[in-house]
Amino acid sequence: QVQLAESGGGLAQAGASLRLSCAASGGTFTTYSMAWFRQAPGKEREFVAAISRTNEYTYYADSVKGRFTISRDNAKNTVYLQMNSLKPEDTAVYSCAAKNGAMNYRHVMYDYRGQGTLVTVSS
Repeated sequence: QVQLAESGGGLAQAGASLRLSCAASGGTFTTYSMAWFRQAPGKEREFVAAISRTNEYTYYADSVKGRFTISRDNAKNTVYLQMNSLKPEDTAVYSCAAKNGAMNYRHVMYDYRGQGTLVTVSS
């Protein structure tokens, strides 16, 4: 059983940057592809970014491409989401997820999910 714990959320002004972290425990981190999802108030959960097990491949939603960067440190069992040029529409609860095998943009395909961390971007 894998436990995921996100941190790094908070309040930011438009144009600022934040870095989210997701620490994994209880499993072999390198066997999991990792992803970030977000859910804004009153909206459905949406895919943000994913990264392959070996750090070789990444995949982004069009809405964050060029502004957000996903990375992982397999030695620390941690995946990161660097968020630059934040916009008010980025306000959401961000959560990480882990899955065996190849990365995927569909939340239902992931085996483990964290509780999330709130990011609020003011204009």
